[in-house]
Amino acid sequence: MSPKESEKIRNVYTAEKSRLLGYIKKRVPQSIEAEDILQDVFYQLTLGFRDLRRIENLTAWLYKVTDNRITDLFRKKKPINISYKDNAKDDEDGPLLLEEILPSLGSTPEDDELKEMIWDIIEETLSELPEEQRNVFVSHEFEDMSFKEISEKTGAGVNTLISRKRYAVLALRENLNEIYKLYKNN
Repeated sequence: MSPKESEKIRNVYTAEKSRLLGYIKKRVPQSIEAEDILQDVFYQLTLGFRDLRRIENLTAWLYKVTDNRITDLFRKKKPINISYKDNAKDDEDGPLLLEEILPSLGSTPEDDELKEMIWDIIEETLSELPEEQRNVFVSHEFEDMSFKEISEKTGAGVNTLISRKRYAVLALRENLNEIYKLYKNN
């Protein structure tokens, strides 16, 4: 590989790394697996660079390879138990993060339908929450803000924000529990 080709790969890596990792993390909840997929995608880029000169849109190619790697990951995974109660310790109420209460699903039509139902329930539940709980949940889960950042933005204390998010997660868990029961029985 020539220095010019190496420079092009380096530039693509620098430009796309963080966006691509964010894209992967939305689909793969485990951070280590997400980073492994990212490394594999860029490894594929370096291996297939000679063929890539013919590709018009390198970014689109990266995302296509990423989607394929994510699909491969879900095909390899064994089905997991989606009950948060099985993972909770005796002295805790359960997980506080959305990714910990959502199941890891594949990409079959049935899984896609279940994902859509889950997101409908999440949206409905969030719309019914008090504004303070909804705002801290959305800021922490979807905007990747830390509790400290949210505290600085809103003026509310970190412990208050954690409590508000906990109530939001409890409401989500309660509303998602029925769909999980149905899913486990199928």
